[in-house]
Amino acid sequence: MGMLDFIKEAGEKLFGGSAAKAAPADAPSADVDAANRAAGDAIEGYIKQMNLDATGLMVQVDGAQALVTVFGVAPDQATREKIVLCCGNVQGVEKVEDKMSVNVDSIESTWHTVVKGDTLWAISQTAYGNGALYTTIFEANQPMLSHPDKIYPGQKLRIPPKA
Repeated sequence: MGMLDFIKEAGEKLFGGSAAKAAPADAPSADVDAANRAAGDAIEGYIKQMNLDATGLMVQVDGAQALVTVFGVAPDQATREKIVLCCGNVQGVEKVEDKMSVNVDSIESTWHTVVKGDTLWAISQTAYGNGALYTTIFEANQPMLSHPDKIYPGQKLRIPPKA
């Protein structure tokens, strides 16, 4: 999947407002490293909280560049994509470098960044030509989405291939 862009100001607030931000130029490198490790641990914890798992999962954060790099082997493409979304739909993250692989290959999803006024129905209408298929998009983004009406501008969603 490579590099995916996200909106830095949108997403889950995992870092307590400061861990993933660039450290001041005069900050000791040990402080920067510790902040980046704490941010990586927070994202890994969030992934586990979403009941997503990958063998050898590792998340590295470069707060100065708002970059997350994720490694590991996911059981399938859907899990891989959900882990990438967990890494990117976090405030303070602008890019995710996906260095994961999968045990079982399948077709990759496309992506949609939510804008003001979007609904899953409208996104489904555009993606599939049928708004009633919004449940496909909702299910593809669970457990990160708790309700079809709870999407927000800046959030990136998986749009799986039409079955």
